[in-house]
Amino acid sequence: MQTRLITISAALAVLACTNLVHAADATDLKDPKQKLSYAIGVRMGGGLKEQGVDIDAKAFTAGLSDVMAGKLAMSEAEITQVLEGARGELVAKQQARQQVDAAANTKTGDAYLAANAKKDGVKTTASGLQYKVLKAGAGRTPGPKDTVKVHYQGTLIDGTVFDSSIARGEPVVFPVGGVIAGWTEALQLMKEGDKYQLVIPAQLAYGAAGAGDKIGPNAVLVFDVELINIEK
Repeated sequence: MQTRLITISAALAVLACTNLVHAADATDLKDPKQKLSYAIGVRMGGGLKEQGVDIDAKAFTAGLSDVMAGKLAMSEAEITQVLEGARGELVAKQQARQQVDAAANTKTGDAYLAANAKKDGVKTTASGLQYKVLKAGAGRTPGPKDTVKVHYQGTLIDGTVFDSSIARGEPVVFPVGGVIAGWTEALQLMKEGDKYQLVIPAQLAYGAAGAGDKIGPNAVLVFDVELINIEK
């Protein structure tokens, strides 16, 4: 997963441009500036909470008030030192969490691949890619430099959908060599009109880095892919 960190110093600078509303007054937000201030506070607080940043709300509010008043209780050097220390701790925590997730995903992914390989109609290539023909076409087979139009749906092994051109109702067009390795290999096995189910090991997908919020490190991915045609 990409590390997502809030730049706390930048957040303070943004929030310093608005007036804060205390929780006791939050039920009576009529002024546009009050609403904006409260909305920014909610978003900022939600981001800090999501990333596991443990703050003292009273001290946080005091810092905001002091910024607006132009008088700080800490020097800029001290503030920078504290923020950099907090950043380092966040990175370390996220890396540790990612390692735990990677190990868990590797274990469950390997078990899924082993079980899937035994299912009727499933073929496994030398790279570890698994595929099953769901519908046979009779058209051409693309090469590595071709551009194709496909419909697809991607899920995690627990069935969670993370991307779907089918749900969007719009096929996608892309170069065969411009996608993850598992797709590049699979597309060159398919004919126009084919529909395959792909089970892609992590090393042929997004590996230890994962992708976005849903695809974790070392995640095995499942795709239903229909090759509509090779684009001219």
